[in-house]
Amino acid sequence: MKKLIACLLLVLVLASCAGNPYSKTNRVYKKQAKAYAKEITKFPARENDNESALNYGDYRVGTTNFNLRKPNYVVIHHTAQDSTAQTLKTFTLTRTQVSAHYVIGKDGKVYHMLNDYLRAWHGGVGQWGNNTDLNSSSIGIELDNDGSETFSEAQIESLLQVLALLKKNYNIPAKNFIGHSDIAPTRKVDPNANFPWKKLAEKGYGIWYDEAWVENLQMEREFFKPFPLKLYWPNNPAQRIPFVDRLVFPNVIPNDFDINLALKIIGFDISDPIAARKAFRLHFIQEDLEEPFREKDLKVLYVLYKKYL
Repeated sequence: MKKLIACLLLVLVLASCAGNPYSKTNRVYKKQAKAYAKEITKFPARENDNESALNYGDYRVGTTNFNLRKPNYVVIHHTAQDSTAQTLKTFTLTRTQVSAHYVIGKDGKVYHMLNDYLRAWHGGVGQWGNNTDLNSSSIGIELDNDGSETFSEAQIESLLQVLALLKKNYNIPAKNFIGHSDIAPTRKVDPNANFPWKKLAEKGYGIWYDEAWVENLQMEREFFKPFPLKLYWPNNPAQRIPFVDRLVFPNVIPNDFDINLALKIIGFDISDPIAARKAFRLHFIQEDLEEPFREKDLKVLYVLYKKYL
């Protein structure tokens, strides 16, 4: 009887392993998670700690007011690999040193690979605004895509469901849903130009621009060319008041509009201005990406800049 039970247990174990090819790496995950859990349950300071140079108080005092740090950004990637299976394997090999919280296949299947409160290695060196360590404050989402494909309807639908949960659970601001190329413009081009940023923004994940406003915008040099309007100080006819022009005509982009400053205010790292402009165009223009910065791009940037002020 004992032998029979042992055989049954062995069969169950083997069946379990055969059913999930990642059983071994799952055990590694659990082991590492337990190690981190043990680390954070340590009391902040030990009494009579002779190894520390700190002058500790006479007794331990632990606050009662704390919780887990929560993610405040979502960074979206494409995998640039051949399949979901290849990506899952890549993220479970120690030597690759890369991971993400979620992987979403073309079929819409979602693989939640890491607890949202833990730090994944998905962003690498990058910056958004003043944040230079996005890995520590963000959720990484990888979409199965070779880098040039159109994203499937099932994939985007699953992504929207994941984003809805993340926004609800962690109260992530709409403007903090960004792409890998946004935070690493000199290195990355994902997600590719087929990614539906406008659709996401309409759902509350990321920002987009008011297309009617862009359509009605004019450059200052164009606006005043057919209409040579001048406003003068009463006692000094030779002195023009340019700032009044802009107050009266809000749909006019001033000649001294600073592209780099606007990109920086939105969040882009402008240490390499050309790369920042390319990243902006990849996210918001999504066509003719090899072209230089054009007038339409300038108008879109101006509207977004005004939105961020």
